[in-house]
Amino acid sequence: MATDAEIKSTLATVTTATLTTILLKKGLRNVWMRGAMPIKPGQGRIVGRAFTLRFVPAREDLATPESWSSPKSTRAAIEAMPEGCIAVVDAMGIKDAGIFGDILCARMAKRNVAALVTDGVVRDLDGVLGTNLPVWCSGAAAPPSVAGLTFVDWDQPVGCGGVAVFPNDVIVIDNDGAVVIPAAMIDDILDAATEQERLEGWIMQEVNKGAALPGLYPANAENKARYEEWKKTNAK
Repeated sequence: MATDAEIKSTLATVTTATLTTILLKKGLRNVWMRGAMPIKPGQGRIVGRAFTLRFVPAREDLATPESWSSPKSTRAAIEAMPEGCIAVVDAMGIKDAGIFGDILCARMAKRNVAALVTDGVVRDLDGVLGTNLPVWCSGAAAPPSVAGLTFVDWDQPVGCGGVAVFPNDVIVIDNDGAVVIPAAMIDDILDAATEQERLEGWIMQEVNKGAALPGLYPANAENKARYEEWKKTNAK
């Protein structure tokens, strides 16, 4: 089984677009988290294990400012996050209550959390940007989380952006959004991802030379043979 270092090294060069195609070929259609988009340009591609957090709709007796001091709180969850993880937060797509603000994001950055991914929104946007924590979300809103959400647990299966995410699944995020790779499939996906990126790189070279797409993308038998010949001297 691949180590986390090997997973990160390999997938750092593979786009989320390529990964969705590979996962589709493996039978997984619903792997891209709706609403989780980069909060600013230039955040690059990040790979990490999922650390999950879950909200449910606000209930007045539970969703209170006092709940922030509870042992079962977002504050406690952040202290449980391992270094290098990607925090995946199920906010049910609610966009009028910010799940985390600048102070919580600053603490995550200090704990070397790799990124925050959510189908919800953040608050204190300028402050969040100032923490330099990479964030993928649906935007920003001024009200606090308890205005629309109740935090219930962490390190449990969640549904983020309509996608099932389990603790320790592999998350890949880039300018196209966030994709989940089931932990049990990672070795198979790594092999396929390296080959798919190499093939598409060769196809792009052919397109730039003026080649027509029919028979090239997807490749017919003739072009597959040409690619295999090219790979013998160019593949790393």
